[in-house]
Amino acid sequence: MEDLLTYTMSANGTKEIPELTVTQISSEIKRFVETAFAKVRIKGEIFGAKRADSGHWYLSLKDENAVLSAVVWKGVAMHLAVKPEDGLEVIATGKITTFAGKSSYQLVIEQMEVAGTGALLKLLEERKKQFAAEGLFDATHKKPLPFLPQTIGVVTSSSGAVIRDIIHRVRDRFPTRILLWPTPVQGSGAEIKIAEAINGFNQLKDRPDVLIVARGGGSLEDLWCFNEEVVIRAVYNSQIPIISAVGHETDTMLIDYVADKRAPTPTGAAEFAVPVKSELSAQIHTLQARLINGCSRYLSERKTVLDGLSRGIPNLQQILHEAVQKFDDRIERLDISFSNLIKSKQNLLELTGLKPYFITNIIEKKQETLSNLFLRLSSVSVGSVLKRGFAWIKNEKGQTLYNSSEAQTAQAIEILFHDGSIKLDSSTGPKIRATKTSSKEKPNALQTDLFNF
Repeated sequence: MEDLLTYTMSANGTKEIPELTVTQISSEIKRFVETAFAKVRIKGEIFGAKRADSGHWYLSLKDENAVLSAVVWKGVAMHLAVKPEDGLEVIATGKITTFAGKSSYQLVIEQMEVAGTGALLKLLEERKKQFAAEGLFDATHKKPLPFLPQTIGVVTSSSGAVIRDIIHRVRDRFPTRILLWPTPVQGSGAEIKIAEAINGFNQLKDRPDVLIVARGGGSLEDLWCFNEEVVIRAVYNSQIPIISAVGHETDTMLIDYVADKRAPTPTGAAEFAVPVKSELSAQIHTLQARLINGCSRYLSERKTVLDGLSRGIPNLQQILHEAVQKFDDRIERLDISFSNLIKSKQNLLELTGLKPYFITNIIEKKQETLSNLFLRLSSVSVGSVLKRGFAWIKNEKGQTLYNSSEAQTAQAIEILFHDGSIKLDSSTGPKIRATKTSSKEKPNALQTDLFNF
């Protein structure tokens, strides 16, 4: 700038101010400001923060007396430890530059942190209210922890003491498979890595049964990544139950409110994740002994009841012997009664003077009478009548014809003789067909009621 403002002497000996263009003076001012304020730390309250479609952030820092415009370029904004929010008091580190198009200057922010614990606590409370209003902390959303997980996923640093404490505690209680997803647990961009680890575990085909998100103790600034929105939403959307174990017992981060279970320490998280194997074995043995004792007691009580009932039942062998004895007695009495009956009948026959041969004569006479009746019945049977020269005339329906008028109106006539039959069909003219009478067609010898003599 001194080169551009070098004075020249006029002819009369006076100093003349050099003539500059707007671009020249703007460039000199820009170079001067960026050189003089190449690295500054400025404390102020954020207001008017907004994110452009390009990904850049535009905001202002203010105090009681002044306002300073600021910008955060997209590449830097992705790794800021603190997301720009109105009302947040921060310390921004960067450089001052000018914007010639508006004759203004602004702070290009390269780093940003919350100014003091008080401001962090205020921001923490505001975020807590926001997430609670959305229902992210509701107890109805929390998932139960598995009783005995087969695999435990851990999200923490691979170099810290936290993972070693968790491994040792799990091995002491109930040895279980542990999968570590190493992530940074503080600093710029740590919240992105933590959220990616939680989402990554959920996308595994053989995913763990429970997750532990853990970190050791530290200041509020060190633990701040566990209060970031991206982590809170990743925990809320996780299908795997999550145990949070961040900081010491007195440290409470927003992840503790959204997690399914909050542990005071990483070691405590391991205790929540698995039971004690020796205690389970002892409990199983106790239950086994109780089961055996209970079964024995039940069987003993049933046996006592059965013994009591059996005493009220008479001896089955004795009952059977009595029944056999009664049966034998009845048989003996029956034999005697039957023998007495025979004797009685014999005595009665002797008293009446009837002899056995007399009964035989009676039977023979009855048989002779029956034979005579049979011969008389046979003489009037259909077969006998037909043999004497008679014929049996029927129509097409098998009905007996008794006169010539009935025969003339019949469609067909069948004449039965004792040795066969002939059929006459009126529709086709007289036709005589001689047929032998089958056994089924022969008249029954007893069907005499079919003829009218």
